[in-house]
Amino acid sequence: MQLKNIPDPDPGPNQVLIHVRAAGVNPVDTYRRAGRYPNVSLPFTPGSDAAGEVAATGALVRHVRPGARVYTSGSVTGTYASLTICEAADVHPLPDKISFAEGAALNVPYATAWRALFQRARAVPGETVLVHGASGGVGTAAVQLARAAGLRVIGTAGSDAGAQLVRDLGACHVLDHRRPDYLSELPKLTENRGVDIILEMLANVNLGKDLPLLAIAGRVIVIGSRGKVEIDARDAMMREADIRAVYLFNASAPEKAAIHAALGAGLENGTVKPVIGRELPLADAPRAHQLVMEPGARGKIILLPP
Repeated sequence: MQLKNIPDPDPGPNQVLIHVRAAGVNPVDTYRRAGRYPNVSLPFTPGSDAAGEVAATGALVRHVRPGARVYTSGSVTGTYASLTICEAADVHPLPDKISFAEGAALNVPYATAWRALFQRARAVPGETVLVHGASGGVGTAAVQLARAAGLRVIGTAGSDAGAQLVRDLGACHVLDHRRPDYLSELPKLTENRGVDIILEMLANVNLGKDLPLLAIAGRVIVIGSRGKVEIDARDAMMREADIRAVYLFNASAPEKAAIHAALGAGLENGTVKPVIGRELPLADAPRAHQLVMEPGARGKIILLPP
């Protein structure tokens, strides 16, 4: 990736031009950069998550005006830039009390966590959820959203600082996934009942271990995987368990609208407070792509355009 000066883009009738103040970095950005998505043609500007101010609007846009603070849930031209064009439906109000860095940390992590918990797992208050990698971007979002909805949260983390962060966000218990036997604690924590929901960030490592941890009618929601996995289907059969998956970009327009209506309410009432792990200048995007794939993440990596 290289920084280049290119002409300023112009928004179409149903589009918004945004002056980007902060851009979020997600693992999916690295997959696109690496050519693992066939719909990418070069030159290409990565990024879907940003926050900033509306610079201009298309003739048919009514819900935002120039100067408004907004965050994005998608981009036509990419958000690793000083200016980005988004479809009007992908531009959402950003309350004054939420920083631009926090706004840029919203879309992929929080929308994924919300979709996983409420659209795929159908979580209800009182259930117990195990969040693998709870100190990362999606993990911290999931802990906040689950606690706000009345779920009991057990998280895992790989550092003392990460574990403390997860506790501070409201998890009832935090397990150290650096320990080979860390999952052995779960039966005691659930009085041998098992957990209702598992949010799985690394299915190729954990899925086979997850199924025996479930309660009857439990659900594993696969959010991330980096390879193939072998499971014993009887572990699912005995519990009448479901293995479901999340791919945020499959969300329909009504589902996406519901997600961001919920996140907007959370921003207003304080139950959604994005955790920023690191802020880097836009020129350090290559380094950010290395960091976002490393273990031990705490919160979201943010790029700051000049």
